[in-house]
Amino acid sequence: MSEEKKSFFGRLKEGLTKTRNHIVHGIDAVFGGFTSIDEDFYEELEEILIMGDIGVKATDEILARLRQQVRDNHIKQPADCKQFLIQNIKDQMQVRDAAYDFEKEQSVVLVIGVNGVGKTTTVGKLAGKLKAQGRKVLLAAADTFRAAAGEQLNEWAHRAGVDVIGGSEGADPASVIYDAVCAAKARGADVLLCDTAGRLHNKKNLMEELKKIDRIIDREFPDAHRENLVVLDATTGQNALQQAREFGGAADLTGIILTKMDGTAKGGIAVAIQSELQIPVKYIGVGETMDDLQKFDADQFVDALFDVPRKEDAEAEEG
Repeated sequence: MSEEKKSFFGRLKEGLTKTRNHIVHGIDAVFGGFTSIDEDFYEELEEILIMGDIGVKATDEILARLRQQVRDNHIKQPADCKQFLIQNIKDQMQVRDAAYDFEKEQSVVLVIGVNGVGKTTTVGKLAGKLKAQGRKVLLAAADTFRAAAGEQLNEWAHRAGVDVIGGSEGADPASVIYDAVCAAKARGADVLLCDTAGRLHNKKNLMEELKKIDRIIDREFPDAHRENLVVLDATTGQNALQQAREFGGAADLTGIILTKMDGTAKGGIAVAIQSELQIPVKYIGVGETMDDLQKFDADQFVDALFDVPRKEDAEAEEG
């Protein structure tokens, strides 16, 4: 296992410390404190999972499976069903391989979200990853409101070795997208990654603009594989879920990118979003460098959350 990946897992584990303190220590207390599996046991577990931002719907589904497994396997001791609980959370979060089909097909990827979640940085990192896979990538600088956005995207484009189609400050973002789509078709780009302005999820005019951008891509590039990825700040917990709902009303969301997993992340929200909205978390970010954005791995995430030792990490440390 590479040092980069090991350090990614380490930083993910660090970023999930706050959630781990909320969930895991409470769960350990329940498994250690109860001598039998009864309604009080399930109620305590339910409260801990909900307090850890996992959300009511996901918690209900996880515990319904656990109750069934306890019955089917005739489990009597609380400690004997802890592993089932961990596996249920992993199962809840699995991302199908088809979620990344856009990497292999001719695609337009629209990256949206509120201000300050790291959209431009995320677009730059995605561009670098796709370029490294041998894809021809083009960027659209459709954040024409923020003066530094274009410069920031150009810097990432330079780092990744890809081209940018941009508009002047204050230009109509929809026209930038139109130009970028035309350029992507003319140049035979594999993936067009579109950076957009941060918009408050409750501002109607900005959401209408997003719908307009969405329509332009549909009309001008109907054969392209479409991805609408919403970037959410993992430190905002339940507020991130509300943002995802609002953005889903303006564009058909196909995936979530969770950033700032290296801060005081409310990591349980990753489980809640996937369950509530049926939209997969496709990437998570734990820092500023290109390698700090990784495809979401449910096993890795839950192992980091529950501080489960991973064999490959132990091998890397020995090496």
